[in-house]
Amino acid sequence: MASALRDRSSSAVVPSITADVLDHISIPAFLSAPAGTATWLYTTLAIVFGLLALEQSVYRYKKRHLPGDNWTIPIIGKFADSVKPTMEGYLRQWNSGALSALSVFNIFIVMASSNEYSRKILNSPTHAEPCLVYSAKQILRPDNWVFLTGKVHVEYRRVLNGLFTRKALGIYVGIQDQITRKYLKQWLADAAADPSPKPIMMTCRDLNMETSLRVFCGEHINDAAAREIGEKYWSITVALELVNFPLALPGTKVYRAIQCRKAALKHLENAAALSKKAMAAGKEPECMLGHWVRSMEEPTYKGRKDFSDLEMAMVVFSFLFASQDAMSSGLIYGFQHLTDHPEILAKVRAEQDRVRAGDYERPVTLEMLDAMPYLRAFVRESLRVKPPVTMVPYKTLKAFPISDDYTVPVGSMVIPSFYNSLHDPEVFPQPDTLEPERWLDPEGSANQNPKNYLVFGSGPHKCIGLEYAMMNMALVLADAVALMDFEHVRTEQSDKVQIIATLFPQDGCLMKFSPRVHA
Repeated sequence: MASALRDRSSSAVVPSITADVLDHISIPAFLSAPAGTATWLYTTLAIVFGLLALEQSVYRYKKRHLPGDNWTIPIIGKFADSVKPTMEGYLRQWNSGALSALSVFNIFIVMASSNEYSRKILNSPTHAEPCLVYSAKQILRPDNWVFLTGKVHVEYRRVLNGLFTRKALGIYVGIQDQITRKYLKQWLADAAADPSPKPIMMTCRDLNMETSLRVFCGEHINDAAAREIGEKYWSITVALELVNFPLALPGTKVYRAIQCRKAALKHLENAAALSKKAMAAGKEPECMLGHWVRSMEEPTYKGRKDFSDLEMAMVVFSFLFASQDAMSSGLIYGFQHLTDHPEILAKVRAEQDRVRAGDYERPVTLEMLDAMPYLRAFVRESLRVKPPVTMVPYKTLKAFPISDDYTVPVGSMVIPSFYNSLHDPEVFPQPDTLEPERWLDPEGSANQNPKNYLVFGSGPHKCIGLEYAMMNMALVLADAVALMDFEHVRTEQSDKVQIIATLFPQDGCLMKFSPRVHA
């Protein structure tokens, strides 16, 4: 029997129909490819999968026990979320823990939400330096003063502090008032021609841009140059996202922003040169550049004097960034908060009537602003409720032992957030409620906990122009309240936030303006 089976087995053949089927089966090319090609393909796939596995391992090693996704999307990480960031998304991240982790384009990021950790980052210059956003150095130039650290930054800042003294602010306030009145007059004329509600987002930016350019550069920058900067600067704003496409290729936001920066710096550099000539000719300073040049000529001046035209231009450029984004956001929400709270608007208006004593054409002065404590408290509170800047990214220079059980790896992005500190219910009871009165009590918890008021940051890189910014917002709102009636037309997007470098209402804040009739 065994012999028969062997004979049958040895003589067995594949049925012809089966053979035909096999002849027509398509074999994948890589399986039938020459041995060398297959080896190359398998090696490439092994390397790719190995790198992806390494990426996940490195992320998990850096993350350790911090809250955050256990695995990151290969290569891009949280890039999709960063393209269109939402306040809700940020709140989820902040509320997940005092420290939490994520990754975008293999940039490891640690978010700090508590006041303790946020202030520690802001006050640890030897461990971390400000990078604003990942694309900021490309856009603002890596040699811009805002990126300096250590002794050179301290010395630079000491000089720039002189640009925001009370004497300097006294020069600026007249320019601010004049330009504000010009814009309010235009807003009223536009409203008379078309009384339908209009978003004020871009008109407030236009107001701030012209105000800033004239305060900083005066008549040393001509109208055509001012218009070009104003028209192009929006490209810079939209490019300064938390995380952007990492390469400045033609057509990208970062590429367009760099071209705009080049054009703006050319005009600002020329303004600096003209300012030096004007001061050398004995003219009195009428803007920030003039005040800067003249102050360096004073016998009591101590500090560096050899600022090039380009260095002065880069300083003004960085101030423009702050005034265009943070100040515009604060002003727009100031208008929205006033009209959404008629009881607060009534108090601000009563204070204006008292201070102006019936003379509404009289230009605002520093002394008049000093006599408006309720308005100043409102501005401070409005900025707390809707802080223009919710966080400022830093980059670690070396391993940063931020807590007892966690060290941020070198080269990581570490981001202190301000929102939770500004909405801490223990410091600000009913934190989402707009309550200017909380700033009128020197013994109240708001005034007794200045460490929580991080609207302008903290530490060696705290906003240098905070007095100027708050003065400008107060002055614009003061003139608007005194000269106009305005109504906020609410929509479903009024309370929703869009994040374009800073915070703005999603609907652009729809307003209707009309002249105020005084009794």
